[in-house]
Amino acid sequence: MSDKEKFEDTDLWEETGDKEEHQEEGFEDICYICRRPESKAGKMIQIPNSVSICFDCMQKTFDTMNHTGFPIGDMGNFGNMPNISMINLSDLQNMNMMPKSQKLKKKKPKEDKKPKPVLDIKSIPAPHKIKASLDEYVVGQEHAKKVMSVAVYNHYKRVRCNDQDGIEIEKSNMLMLGPTGSGKTYMVKTLARLLDVPLAIADATSLTEAGYIGDDIESVVSKLLAAADNDVERAEHGIIFIDEIDKIAKKKTTNQRDVSGESVQQGMLKLLEGAQIEVPVGANSKNAMVPLATVDTRNILFICGGAFPDLEDVIKERLNKKSAMGFHADLKDKYDGEENLLQRVEVEDIRKYGMIPEFLGRLPVIFALDALTEDMLVRILTEPKSAIVKQYQKLLSMDEVKLEFETNALHAIAKKAKKKDVGARALRAIIEEFMLDIMYEIPKDDNIGMVTITEDYIENRGGPVISMRG
Repeated sequence: MSDKEKFEDTDLWEETGDKEEHQEEGFEDICYICRRPESKAGKMIQIPNSVSICFDCMQKTFDTMNHTGFPIGDMGNFGNMPNISMINLSDLQNMNMMPKSQKLKKKKPKEDKKPKPVLDIKSIPAPHKIKASLDEYVVGQEHAKKVMSVAVYNHYKRVRCNDQDGIEIEKSNMLMLGPTGSGKTYMVKTLARLLDVPLAIADATSLTEAGYIGDDIESVVSKLLAAADNDVERAEHGIIFIDEIDKIAKKKTTNQRDVSGESVQQGMLKLLEGAQIEVPVGANSKNAMVPLATVDTRNILFICGGAFPDLEDVIKERLNKKSAMGFHADLKDKYDGEENLLQRVEVEDIRKYGMIPEFLGRLPVIFALDALTEDMLVRILTEPKSAIVKQYQKLLSMDEVKLEFETNALHAIAKKAKKKDVGARALRAIIEEFMLDIMYEIPKDDNIGMVTITEDYIENRGGPVISMRG
């Protein structure tokens, strides 16, 4: 009699009910021992209390018991043996109840052997339409929006096309440079919302080399899988934005092991290029008792962004090398007042900053965002669909009060934000400060009909103009 037949003779085999009764519809069973899903491990053996075990793990259990010389049928002999204790199946009931965020969705059965394209090329907007949609939300940054629109359009054309003619299109991963508060993350969020694809935003500062405290490199793919509701097929066509990518540059000092710098760049090489990555479902570490899913990163678009502080000094050093002695020599401080010096960046500058050549080679599209000027900050306050001024106007309209900003007041706010040197993030903080008293006092009086924010109020020389109804 085989081991499986012996096991079937015991009362552990689930005799009543169909397998689907204990299983949530649309999700796979997970082996309690090896944590593999049913699509990898094969059909599961169901034992009481909704515990699933794959045939491989069950066979290993039988082999272990056979090698010890104890008969499987005589279960009572284990009770008197040292160092051997039986598992109480009722204890497994609560341990096996994993949250929905750690369950894998079943893949849809393929009708034909040929894989059908997930995206239809006709449904992908043309680059000019993508840019026009970005214009509604993002002010300025014309070059950056054009580059992103073309790169995204080409990427999803690459996903759609086949390589039967032997021509394989390479990935168009992007490296986005720009000062803090210039809109890097906001542009990526807007882009993912327009294309209706899953988006994962990861922070490179938390990534470390495998085996050290911190997030593993595969955790960025795990976040994308969670954003796709654990649908592997949908996640394989998503976008991953890795922010603060400049924080994993090579360290200048080599006295200690660089576990969060160059080693992280090396670990991301296969991820960016395209590989089969095993990622934990619903956790950041593979050591957690959670199932592992295999995600193919070949069709995932990676966008890396960073402020790259002090990169301007590297660019200045390269540009000043062209200077020579004599009457035609350039002044060393020629580029000190240039705000958009990042637009002159070259791969050589980023490599000198601390990014390894292999990493930069997998990010072929490199572009920089413009530094925000005072006029751009004024436009950010008023023009986008979700502009800050429009948000406060909507809040006050709920109290049936009209809110107006004088043009000079908007420029005064932009000047204050420019001095803080943190980009568009300063605008919200400044307006919050001046709107606090207004938002507090207005609900007290139902006769207030309109509030006008003046330049004197922003410059602390007066107060807002309040108009009564009628």
